[in-house]
Amino acid sequence: MSYFVYILRTSSNTLYIGQTNNLENRLKEHQNKSSKSAKYIRYFKSSKLVFSEKYSTRKEAMQREIQLKKWSRAKKDALIMGNKLRSKKL
Repeated sequence: MSYFVYILRTSSNTLYIGQTNNLENRLKEHQNKSSKSAKYIRYFKSSKLVFSEKYSTRKEAMQREIQLKKWSRAKKDALIMGNKLRSKKL
């Protein structure tokens, strides 16, 4: 089973970081503002996936999530921009 760490950008330009074993399902939960969605995300009109990483264990994903949450906004934005640049090159 794979695990994912992801970053969402909200309609107010804030960032939300989470981890899951089913990224597609989790994004649908956030979009539908279901009871399983993070309360934080429900306050915003919309959110968009701007970054994700895949891990082989939940422990690795959780450690990365914790690490990213400690980063400054500037460092998170740089990670997101670096990911966009890599995606364009592919």
